[in-house]
Amino acid sequence: MKEISLDGVKLIGLEVDLPNSPPLILIKGSKGFAMCGFLNMEAADRVGVAAVMSSGVNSVEDLLEAPVKGATSKALEMGAKIGEKVSESLRRIEME
Repeated sequence: MKEISLDGVKLIGLEVDLPNSPPLILIKGSKGFAMCGFLNMEAADRVGVAAVMSSGVNSVEDLLEAPVKGATSKALEMGAKIGEKVSESLRRIEME
């Protein structure tokens, strides 16, 4: 686990090493989260949470810098944008 601060917004980053696989990466805020491609975007959208997703990342730092490749309807309503850095979308979601 790693504590992250984006313009004073506190987030928790989690890296889980998996056998014979890239790690599972998650960054959690108080209003939403970012996830790697291992987690299911459709399920997140179905339950109405604010989540963004990117893939091909190996660390929390990689995920923060990666482009948003998917976002739930709730995340888009809160200002997340496909193609921008995950850190920017998380900033908007958490400051909404």
